[in-house]
Amino acid sequence: MMANQEAQFWFDPLCPWAWMTSRWILEVEKVRDISVTWNLFSLAHLNRDKEVPADYKARLARSWHCTRVIAAAQKVKGSEITLPLYTATSSRIHLKKMEVGRALFVEALNEVGLPDSLADAMNDESYDQAIIESHEKGIAMVGNDVGTPIIAIGSVAFFGPVISPAPKGEEAGKLWDGVVGVASYPGFFEIKRSRTVGPIFD
Repeated sequence: MMANQEAQFWFDPLCPWAWMTSRWILEVEKVRDISVTWNLFSLAHLNRDKEVPADYKARLARSWHCTRVIAAAQKVKGSEITLPLYTATSSRIHLKKMEVGRALFVEALNEVGLPDSLADAMNDESYDQAIIESHEKGIAMVGNDVGTPIIAIGSVAFFGPVISPAPKGEEAGKLWDGVVGVASYPGFFEIKRSRTVGPIFD
């Protein structure tokens, strides 16, 4: 594998599968020479014109809430706040099973040293354009038939991998080598099998 690989990662904080993959790529950073840039993806924007069940539609509204708060933090602190606030937010969603709302965002913001007032961004649509621009950048690299996570290495981008549980140590590195290997082949488009487990948060 080449040294100093620069990767980009697109996530929606609400997606448990993106969370699993993000924890894997953090393990990869420990055993491979890569650096990751973290970008917002919006499941709400992705599904904006689709007929979806009422409960999923309500969930998509919470997607906007999450991404807006992170976008507001980015405006104040820059892109370096993205990963810490993603971790603080999504660990509360997926591990602590907190309800997505102002109380969760206040806790997450406080954890990364940001003021409670940024939680008000959850209902501020003025942040949506920046979120959509980030989202569309990822989609433009990989195509319309995917969700989150998206990973890009240079000009090569792919959806996934969808994994559970997230491997650690050298096992994480070996999976990275394999994923990058297949994704780097110009004629490669898809590999898939049915899921036999849900997200295993360990």
